[in-house]
Parts: sequence; C-alpha cells; structure tokens
Amino acid sequence: MESGGSPKSSSPEAHKPQPNPTTSTLQDVLMMVTNSETLILDKILIYLKEMGFTGEEKNSKIIIVLMLIRDGFKANLCTTSWLTTFERPSLFEFTGEYKFVDVMVMDMSHGGEAVRLIVDMDFRSQFELARPTSTYLELLISLPAIFVGTEEKLMSVVSLLCSAAKQSLKERGLKVPPWRKAKYMQSKWLSDNCKKIPFGPFMYLNGISDNCKKIPISNTRGL
Repeated sequence: MESGGSPKSSSPEAHKPQPNPTTSTLQDVLMMVTNSETLILDKILIYLKEMGFTGEEKNSKIIIVLMLIRDGFKANLCTTSWLTTFERPSLFEFTGEYKFVDVMVMDMSHGGEAVRLIVDMDFRSQFELARPTSTYLELLISLPAIFVGTEEKLMSVVSLLCSAAKQSLKERGLKVPPWRKAKYMQSKWLSDNCKKIPFGPFMYLNGISDNCKKIPISNTRGL
C-alpha cells in the first residue's frame, strides 16, 4: 500500500503575478535618465514646493519658466496647436491646443550637443481613461506625474500609452476616440505649429519663435 506523500510547498515566487510586458517596457524607458533630466526635475520639485503648488494654479507654468531663467536655464513656455483629420475631412476634424515648458541644455551625455527637454507638470492626467482595465491602470500608475525628458523619450512613452489605451478601450467594448490616438496625443508636445513664448534675458529677436524643435542655442548652461 502506497503511503501518501505530503504536498509539495510552492515558493512565493510561483504565485507572484507576472509583470505586464508593456509596463516593464515603459519602466525601462523612464529609467533611462540623464543628468540634465534629473537636475531639471529636482529644480521643478523645489519650485513647486516653494509655490505651495496644489495643481490648480493658473500661472504655474509661467512661474516655473521664470524660476528656471532665474537659475540660469534657457526655458520657455510653449504653445502648440494642431488640426487632425480622421476619415473624411468634411466630417471629422479636431483642433487642439496645449501649453507646456521646455528647457534647452547642453548635455554631456549627448556629446555636449544642445538638447531640448520637455517639462509637463500635468503629464499623467493626459492619459487617463474612463473605465480603464487593470492592465492599463497599472501602466498609468507607472507614469510620472511630472515628465521631464527628451522628445525621443516622450514619443516612446506616448506610443506605448496610446497602444495600451486602444487595447483597454477595446476590452471595455468602447471605440477609440480621435483624441486618444497617437498622432493626436503626440501633437500636444511635438506639433509643427509650436510657438515659444520666452521671458527675460533669453528673449529672441522676434519675440516669438514659430519652431520649438531643435532650436540652436548659445550661452546655455552646460550639464
């Protein structure tokens, strides 16, 4: 007669939920942080603390720009606007406008070249969905509330989130609205129709620049 053996105990790792691959990819992207990004983010956090920021201040972006300039950085308030067409132009046209901050730095990790950093203090909320799946919610929580990064990093993050948002909406039986598609979302920060509104000693000769992207700079604080 065979004796019954005691049940094998499984390790805690065997029951540990596997991480979402998209979340892992997002975390990998966000973990690639340069010295410039770290410094600017630290500055922003200090400024917000000085301001007693609660997330509702109307002129917070302007104040942040002025504080960055005060500390020797070349910062601007950027305004983007765009027209996105879906399906038939006569039926589906959506316009958008958005404001954020950018900082031009000389970053040694990029060979000492001028690098444009996008600063958005309301970043995570741009990707919130109604009735998100648990998978998408996990991804959303992984996003920083304040984004500081290059255009390339921003594009990677937006691409990941929009793809995940599409899947989340599909699982909920909802259609993907035009303003949740990657092209529309990327236009918030990377639209060709972008104006820089500079302040203080770094004002351009024309007052406003019509091209925010990869603007040559001089006298920029080296990092």
